[in-house]
Amino acid sequence: MTREEGAGIVEAILFTMGDSVELSALAKAMDTDVKHVKDYVKVLKEKYESKNSGIGLLELEKSVQLCTKKEMYEYLVRIAKAPKKPVLTDSLMETLSIIAYKQPITRLEVEKIRGVNSDHAVNRLVEFGLVQELGRLDAPGRPLLFGTTEEFLRSFGVKSLEELPVIGTVQVEEFKAQAEEEVNLKLDI
Repeated sequence: MTREEGAGIVEAILFTMGDSVELSALAKAMDTDVKHVKDYVKVLKEKYESKNSGIGLLELEKSVQLCTKKEMYEYLVRIAKAPKKPVLTDSLMETLSIIAYKQPITRLEVEKIRGVNSDHAVNRLVEFGLVQELGRLDAPGRPLLFGTTEEFLRSFGVKSLEELPVIGTVQVEEFKAQAEEEVNLKLDI
């Protein structure tokens, strides 16, 4: 293998691992010796010393790691401070709807309604600030109770939960019919 190919392999490993990797581990993964790995690291170091590169190579005692150059920190801070708009997938919207209409509600009750594990969905909604823990249910295990936040109201343009659309009996019957149809389709498979 050429020096450039070896450097490319080291670069790929360091990028994927994201942390420092010992030279001996690189040598073992590449089926070569540490002397050759040091040569590949030297090629990478020269590549990253270019003024136009935003990446650097950090050499530790017996390890190496990719890192961001100090000159780039200002841009990293800008992007990290940029507000992130949460993306609400169908499963998140479904979970949020259940919580909004049934609150205060436990995760287990949400799962009974959805029919699937809802840990991830509830956790994401808490991360997004749309759902919060309201306390604990006075029952065995004392499960957490969840409800919506002011951010939820702001995001959906309502002043209070009373302004949420009311589900009519016709819609409920349509939902039941859709659910039965889905169950029947799954049973036919």
